[in-house]
Amino acid sequence: MSWIFKRMKQFFRALTANLSQDDNRYIAAHLNDAEQKIFFAMSIVDQCHSLNVAYSIERLVIEDKQGIDREFLIRCALLHDVGRVEGDMSIPQKIFAVLAMTFAPSFANRLELNGNHAIYIYRHHAEIGGRKLQQIGLFKEAKIIARHHSPISPDDPKELKLLRIADEEN
Repeated sequence: MSWIFKRMKQFFRALTANLSQDDNRYIAAHLNDAEQKIFFAMSIVDQCHSLNVAYSIERLVIEDKQGIDREFLIRCALLHDVGRVEGDMSIPQKIFAVLAMTFAPSFANRLELNGNHAIYIYRHHAEIGGRKLQQIGLFKEAKIIARHHSPISPDDPKELKLLRIADEEN
């Protein structure tokens, strides 16, 4: 899928973001109360995105034969964007951050250095989320989530690779 088509799909999903009762049951089945608290602190757009990433994980990890802890990876998918909370950035701010980081990274760097909150959150939400997860005792999840936007390394764990694939699909 081309980059522009993928981004257009994300934009339309953002405009129609909504959780169903089935989605809420799925979240409750995979996250405890503390995890749900930080999940529901995200914007509805990020909640829906994270849920779609988890559904992609379900498809990618059919059986545990791959040596993957499926529940762990679903939890990572649901929590991978908790570094962004409701109010951090509006849809137009997120669009601006994506475009600036993609097409004018040096301009985005200057904006971030001058205190642009949306660019800062867009760029650092993985590390911020990792710190939040450490605060509630999810150290293993924090290691994966803090690196989900880091450059790819040959020694990346399988779980991180799968999380990146599922995130990229959504």
